[in-house]
Amino acid sequence: MDKFVELKRAVETVEIVDTHAHNIVALDSNVPFLSCFSEAKEEDETIDFKNPTNLCKVSLPIIQIPKEESSSIVEISMRSLKEVAELYGSKLSVDAVQESRQHLGLESSANTCFKAARISALLIDDGLDLDKKLDIKWHEHFAPKDGRILRIEDVAKKILEKDTDGTKWTLDSFLIKLLPLKSIVAYRTGLAINTDVTIKEAEEGVSEVLCGDFLDYIFIHALVVAQSYDLPMQIDTGFGETDLDLRLANPLNLRNLLDDKRFTKNRLVLLHVSYPFSKEASYLASVYPQERSLVYLDFGLAIPKLRYHRMISSVKELMDFAPVNKVMFSIDGFAFAESFDLVPFLHQLLLIHLFIALYARDSADDDPIGILHFLTWKLQIIRLNVECMGLTSICDNLSEDTWLPASGEARTVPDLSTKCRVPWAKHQEMVLTDMLTEPGKPWHYCPRDVLRQFSKILEDDDGLVMNVGVEVEFYILKTILVMQSFDRTPYCSTAAIDAASSVLNEIVAYAITQADNLVYTHEIIKGIANMAYWQLLCPSKYSPDGNWPYRDDQSAHDAGSGSHVHISLSKNGKNVFTASSDYNRYGMSKFGESLMAGVLSHVRSICVFSCPLPNSYECFETKSWNALFLCWGPETKELTMRTCSPPGMDGAVTNFELRTFDGCANPPLGFAALIVAGIDGLRNNLKIPDPADPEDYNLFDYNDENEDTRLPTSLSCSIIHIFSDEWFLETMGENFLKARRGVCGDEIKYYCECGKDPYSEVMFKY
Repeated sequence: MDKFVELKRAVETVEIVDTHAHNIVALDSNVPFLSCFSEAKEEDETIDFKNPTNLCKVSLPIIQIPKEESSSIVEISMRSLKEVAELYGSKLSVDAVQESRQHLGLESSANTCFKAARISALLIDDGLDLDKKLDIKWHEHFAPKDGRILRIEDVAKKILEKDTDGTKWTLDSFLIKLLPLKSIVAYRTGLAINTDVTIKEAEEGVSEVLCGDFLDYIFIHALVVAQSYDLPMQIDTGFGETDLDLRLANPLNLRNLLDDKRFTKNRLVLLHVSYPFSKEASYLASVYPQERSLVYLDFGLAIPKLRYHRMISSVKELMDFAPVNKVMFSIDGFAFAESFDLVPFLHQLLLIHLFIALYARDSADDDPIGILHFLTWKLQIIRLNVECMGLTSICDNLSEDTWLPASGEARTVPDLSTKCRVPWAKHQEMVLTDMLTEPGKPWHYCPRDVLRQFSKILEDDDGLVMNVGVEVEFYILKTILVMQSFDRTPYCSTAAIDAASSVLNEIVAYAITQADNLVYTHEIIKGIANMAYWQLLCPSKYSPDGNWPYRDDQSAHDAGSGSHVHISLSKNGKNVFTASSDYNRYGMSKFGESLMAGVLSHVRSICVFSCPLPNSYECFETKSWNALFLCWGPETKELTMRTCSPPGMDGAVTNFELRTFDGCANPPLGFAALIVAGIDGLRNNLKIPDPADPEDYNLFDYNDENEDTRLPTSLSCSIIHIFSDEWFLETMGENFLKARRGVCGDEIKYYCECGKDPYSEVMFKY
């Protein structure tokens, strides 16, 4: 059952790349809104339910709309109408839905439908003749990426009509203007393309666009242009009107074209599952598996056209033969934004049914969720040498003594649940990746999987989940000939906020709503700062002691920046860090105290991951908001750790803060180290020591040789501590820590050899 829950969640959340759709029309267009739900004509006074030409466009349980509710009795999909009515919060009738969309307005209703459909990219065929259709640019408001599908026959027809002025017309003048992407040749003269058609034969039939020789000639040259620009060619196949002879649209007729060596690099996309030739299309895709001559299959129109059980069998026929990475999905919506929302709803039902069947086959080779992502969003896998984990912040040279193998590779596979739109680049998105050694098997050096593994251990042990919040701090510098601090104001001065208000407004808008983790937060803030020609820096200190070429004397004495983390525990969605009637020590529960005690006892080992650069230790200074000692206190920001009690909690603690976390840290590895330390505290029921008073520093020994109460003074000290920490060695593994030590060793070496200027090359990378 867990598999089915995960599958259902994936189907309901995955975003769609719609590879074939049509323009939306204006509200006052003469295209009847009823066509969004039915193919029946408004002028029909009666409906013959036995006539297949009048079958509902979305063939599910149907209702009849009385004349008082609509202009005629028509056939409609109850489920489709209900879906749109629920989306708008209207009554269950066509008139009520139409009234709601009129009230919302076109843009608002379209935004509602596209958001519900989860469309992230849209390719539009604007060759469909629709009254008052909106241009492609209008659609950019609702999908991050939009593109145009060009019908080559429409272009040919327009050019022929334009150039009928008595002058001699040649095909050469036409080819100069051609940009091919889609052909309807299958609906006109069939797919038995004559690859040897001559220019003379084509020009003899130039007076009629539907002439077979002419269309074949145009199609052949369109393939040449498509190959030059690496463009796919979509071919409309299947589900033709009654006046078309679909016998000629059998995709097996393409064999002659596919075997022609001139077109081995072309990519053909057969739209609408080539119905009723689905098996033939699937076979064609399976026998041309080579990377050059590719045949892709699109099953989009099968969903709204066919009845539900036929949908399943038709798509299943495709997947029985065709490789999964050659099966595609499109909505084929047109005229109304509501048509874009209806198909994904049925798409969900279809995929859930189909993938449950895959699970039932009990095949180890089938990964339904992976197949789902292939169908709706083509995944691009990047292969990296396993030694990439030995790279430092300094350069692309590999670190020595990392114990990483010299051969082998890790595959970076996108995790689509992390995908977010990039605010500073209109048509781009970002996604985090997992590193795998083979399908379904994570690489044990993958930072995200390391965090995932230890999170699972924490949950398996006590049913606990660690929640982490981060205080993101950074520097903003003006990008001028000489770098200098953006402002010279003291801590918490409103003047600094005023000076940077334009970029900070953008940062808040996107960082809060789109950054689901620290990686995205840094990237988003950095990208938006760059838009304003400013430089964002995340190191602890960008000018320690003012000793670098672009030094700023004031910044040499600032407290530095960090990414202080706030940590709490939850169980079944409830915060269990806070004290209860059963246990209350310093406002913490037993779980909370043990977790915090574990982190405090291993904080020097954690620094290997949370403070990864020599620069990270520059801010560990007395009276600089980061104390030097292993201690904690309630609501005390000058100590290494503090407990936090929001107003009105009467001393109850909701979380604790750890200040030894750097903006240059790898977040998954840093958080994983926190969990490792916390697990030790929980398993051994560790007790937190008494809190320290920050004003009573005589409790501590300032002798540099006293390592018992001090934080590490350098990255070297952190490395020494972690290799003397038996718990970390056992839990994270000696080889893993050796790899980390090798990278840190090169960082330290660079720091020592660069004298007074160890930062200028590194700091702009963070």
